[in-house]
Amino acid sequence: QWMEPRGGTMIGMSRTVAGGETVEHEHLRIETRGVAGSGDRLAFVALPSGQVEAVFFQAELSDSVAVFEAPEHDFPQRITYRHLARGLAVATIEGEEEGITRVIEFPMTRTNCP
Repeated sequence: QWMEPRGGTMIGMSRTVAGGETVEHEHLRIETRGVAGSGDRLAFVALPSGQVEAVFFQAELSDSVAVFEAPEHDFPQRITYRHLARGLAVATIEGEEEGITRVIEFPMTRTNCP
């Protein structure tokens, strides 16, 4: 779930529920940050439960694709959001983990929140 952009920031959250219990959660932000030698770029900031904050910087941005990368991060090193059609999108996380390339897709559809 994402809050619409205001004040230069988008805020999102997720949770994983299993057996009626929240087993994982994550707080997310997309914001503008200054990058040495590059000026301002978008940054995708993730704070997963039990982990330290990870920052991924904009690598590509168009009307239908947003790509964020952090080559030094353990996994993932790349996060992609791709708009497919009205109300349809897919998020992909990918990278190397223990010498193996992994790609995980998260299909999304627009829904009304209660």
